[in-house]
Amino acid sequence: MTATPRAVELVETAALAAADKLADGIIAYDVSDQLVITDAFVLCSASNDRQVRSIVDEIELRMRQAGAGLVRREGEREGRWVLLDYLEVVIHVQHSEERSFYSLERIWKDCPQIPLPELVSAGPGGRTQGPPQTPPSNPGRTR
Repeated sequence: MTATPRAVELVETAALAAADKLADGIIAYDVSDQLVITDAFVLCSASNDRQVRSIVDEIELRMRQAGAGLVRREGEREGRWVLLDYLEVVIHVQHSEERSFYSLERIWKDCPQIPLPELVSAGPGGRTQGPPQTPPSNPGRTR
């Protein structure tokens, strides 16, 4: 079993929305062989609570425009890990610290990745698929 075409379409919609709000580490997994409750997971992160909320707001807007109905939202009050459940797709928007700590990629690594549009992987700030990376420090550089 693989993710439905509608699920892949919603994954792309969510990933593009997240990229537009400068989310880091945008990645999608086809979990349809492992779970009966959803076809796909989208994971992304942000460096602060405000950005997490901004990404969530943009994803909700774009998903609504795509005709997807939000079934459940969890974690919005804290702004550290927000889960958006659209039945076919579940989206996790995490603060970078939660993303590193919980490492959902490790849990779902055996599931196939869903290819994302080029605009997502080549988005602003060098957004790449996969977990966010800590930038190297340059102690000799001053501002």
